[in-house]
Amino acid sequence: MTWKRVATAAVLIPFAVGLVLWAPTWALAAAVALVMLLALFEYFALGDAIGHRAYRFWTASCALLLVFIQAWAASLPSIDYIGIPSDGGALRQWMARYAESNFHFPSPVGDIFFIFLIGVAVLTLWTKRPMVEALPAAGISSSGLLLVALPLSLAIRLHGIPTLGPALLFFVLVITWVGDSAAYFVGRAIGKHKFAPVLSPNKSWEGSAASILGALLVALVFARYVNIPLPHFLAMALVGNVAGQAGDLLESAYKRSAGVKDSGSLLPGHGGVLDRIDALILTIPVVWYYWIWVYLPSR
Repeated sequence: MTWKRVATAAVLIPFAVGLVLWAPTWALAAAVALVMLLALFEYFALGDAIGHRAYRFWTASCALLLVFIQAWAASLPSIDYIGIPSDGGALRQWMARYAESNFHFPSPVGDIFFIFLIGVAVLTLWTKRPMVEALPAAGISSSGLLLVALPLSLAIRLHGIPTLGPALLFFVLVITWVGDSAAYFVGRAIGKHKFAPVLSPNKSWEGSAASILGALLVALVFARYVNIPLPHFLAMALVGNVAGQAGDLLESAYKRSAGVKDSGSLLPGHGGVLDRIDALILTIPVVWYYWIWVYLPSR
């Protein structure tokens, strides 16, 4: 029901906006941890539907450790660009800036995946689960950490960018919300050409184009108030929106595989938490990596 969707959004959106714009990064990390756990357990329920039982609590523990590490990384001092070679060509300068912009990306992020691997090995070899479950359990646990926890944890890194972080994360939320709304209303009004009939029969190319246009309009507005050049805002809006639409379809593929309509029922009118954040699972990391791969080295 539309009224349920509107009522749920009216409660959640002001809370999310306030948290992103005015809360400290540690508070945002706590909220991300909660959302991540809810989404993870919905993802595990999709696996249960096809007989793939995850190592739930071990995966969730590693996800929380990942949140802690990302919050720690976000608290580190920013890196000033020093020692950038003034000669040697544009490529060499870009590589030097890229290296410095990534210098403080914490190696413990990789360590967490190693710890997770060791835990999965122990659980596989020394628990009493039937051996027929060994591969499915490892697969659904690993994919949950990689496809849900890791992308969402990068919201903490975005928020922790000095000065601009809250505005950037808010930008990610707005291009997602505006893009979704534009796709929904335009698709219902004039959508005739199916975008992904197997995965999501209601999506249309017209709605997809409206979603991209809406995101680009958001970029025009943000460029007036945030000290980031308009071309970069437009590029982030474009790649972020395309990634968000792909994330939406990716979650639809998961649900089709599990034979369910929604990932859960926690949010009236929206389904589950995973249904509500599916676009962000790809939008957040794409915008983050645009920032460190393209924007920072170009300064």
